[in-house]
Amino acid sequence: MKKSVLLKDLVEKLGFEIVYKSDDYDKIEIDINEVNRPGLQLSGFFDTFSYKRIQIIGLPEHEYYNKYLPFDERRNIFDKFFSYPIPALIYSYGINIPYEVYSLAKKHNRTILRVDYGTTKLISKLNVFLEFALSEEIRIHGGLLEVFGMGILIIGKSSIGKSETALELIARGHRLVADDAVDIRKIDNKLYGESPENIRHFLEIRGLGILDIQRLYGVGAVKKSTEIDFVIELENWIDNKEYDRLGLDDKYKSILGLELPYIVIPVKPGRNIALIVEVAARNMRQKMYGYNAAEELNKRIMEEIKNKSN
Repeated sequence: MKKSVLLKDLVEKLGFEIVYKSDDYDKIEIDINEVNRPGLQLSGFFDTFSYKRIQIIGLPEHEYYNKYLPFDERRNIFDKFFSYPIPALIYSYGINIPYEVYSLAKKHNRTILRVDYGTTKLISKLNVFLEFALSEEIRIHGGLLEVFGMGILIIGKSSIGKSETALELIARGHRLVADDAVDIRKIDNKLYGESPENIRHFLEIRGLGILDIQRLYGVGAVKKSTEIDFVIELENWIDNKEYDRLGLDDKYKSILGLELPYIVIPVKPGRNIALIVEVAARNMRQKMYGYNAAEELNKRIMEEIKNKSN
């Protein structure tokens, strides 16, 4: 199902001035994360008009409209412009709304908004808000931490030790993003995770209860959100299972249609999982920069075999 955001929520969040509010203002939904500057439409070309987007008029459009178009032509163009069901028209730079624009917006029941800053800043704020609000999202049971600058999603069955591993990593100086539940969004073909608001910065440790990580370890031990670079799954050690000992075969986990590097770490008494996660973060960063220790070792062995055979 396609996501949408209410225009009134966007206006409230970004602090836009309402110049004229349409009758259906509270019900207008926006489901496109792009905006339109109607320069072509002000010149009379409506064939490819992206009317479902928020419309923005800045100084260039306003100056062209006022200086080069006769009043009757201006009125006719805006009459046609507002006949399309645009979600809203926003003026930047605090421009005074021409009377004919205001009256035609009222005639066609269209919302007019205004900001006192520039068009570039306005478009940037809208793009960021809409990209986030309309992005695909999913909630996953697990924990999310930033380790050496890498976003690591830690998953696994309940009681496997995800929270205990997170606590040890926090004590080592890394940062908690989420525990128990992670809200993941897909933005620009990247995945970003954060904690649900009501449990943000809290960590549950069986035997201790709920811990407030920000109060215990300081603001440097927590982070609101982070990009997810790879996934680690913790599972109980199975004696007869063959675990990866070389790391030559890369595995991936699909989340919201994106493939993320995926590592399975078997858990059993005596294994320092937090240390293994730290090393995994360092090793993953090396791979991202083009160095793979397993491939290097394999290359050396194959060269040695080749030299001996000669």
